[in-house]
Amino acid sequence: MVKTFGSFLIFMQSMLVRKERLAVLWKRTIDECVLIGTDSVFIVSVVAAFIGAVTCVQISYNLISPLIPKSTIGYMVREMTILELAPTITSIVLAGKVGSSIAGGLGTMRITEQVSALEVMGINSASYLVLPRIVASILMFPLLVILAMLLSILGGYLAGTLTGAISASEYIEGIRSDFIPYNITFALIKSVVFAFLVSSISAFKGYYTEGGALEVGAASTGAVTNSIIAILLADFVLAAVLL
Repeated sequence: MVKTFGSFLIFMQSMLVRKERLAVLWKRTIDECVLIGTDSVFIVSVVAAFIGAVTCVQISYNLISPLIPKSTIGYMVREMTILELAPTITSIVLAGKVGSSIAGGLGTMRITEQVSALEVMGINSASYLVLPRIVASILMFPLLVILAMLLSILGGYLAGTLTGAISASEYIEGIRSDFIPYNITFALIKSVVFAFLVSSISAFKGYYTEGGALEVGAASTGAVTNSIIAILLADFVLAAVLL
């Protein structure tokens, strides 16, 4: 465990040594932003919308006391979405999609000796291949989390009004009551941390893949598993420190 963590730190340091020209890194980063961000919009949108809808329906099912106003449903959907569901669930979904893609891509390049070819040409493969992926993840995860927040609250609105669990005015009153702007900042901080963990862990697992196709699959699986565990641990630490 300690040896692996030390290797991870050395791997992170190697990306900052003999970096590529800024123009090259910028182009690579934009390409990765498209793969990581744009190609993930659909799955994030679907997951976020249904999470909001299910949250609204389940809260309304359990909120049976006549002393509690119906607007509380909108308030609870908003708080649960911003503080936990949007940043954490979105990052876990992206760990499965983006993390496995990063690990599988780098693992394939390693076993087909494309990484060695870059090194022979005098290119720092870690900087050229990994750094743009990490930067792109840090840029795109917060944008996807913001999208997930919006669609989750909208999904709750549609589910609540269409099922008759809550009126539109009551839901809007709930999502506007007692709003704390810091919660948005906290969610975005979480998304940046999760982005770094998912991209760096997945890149580390893929970059040091050895063997053949089976090992690439194992590296992808390990990247997703370790990324999800890291997200959950970081979620607890950030909540304890920042809230």
